[in-house]
Amino acid sequence: MAAPLQDCTIEERGAVRFLWAEGVKPVEIHCCMLAQYGQSTMSQRKVYEWVERFKSGRTRVTDEGCCSRPSTSRIQDHKSSRKASSPQEYRN
Repeated sequence: MAAPLQDCTIEERGAVRFLWAEGVKPVEIHCCMLAQYGQSTMSQRKVYEWVERFKSGRTRVTDEGCCSRPSTSRIQDHKSSRKASSPQEYRN
């Protein structure tokens, strides 16, 4: 048996993808993962979720980028620009 993994998320996803491609049912995938990784493995529900993602066409097992709005400024930029401008500019 392999040593327990600290952060095995990507490896676990790879195992789910491989076993699903081999035709193994999600419940059996989870049983295999419990035998390999122990109680620290992903839940059965997560296995089902990943199988659904792979069924819908996803091929990557790595995290995708966040869909939130990108940062356009930094606090230091604001502080330095406020110090450089005179109070008169704010009154006009």
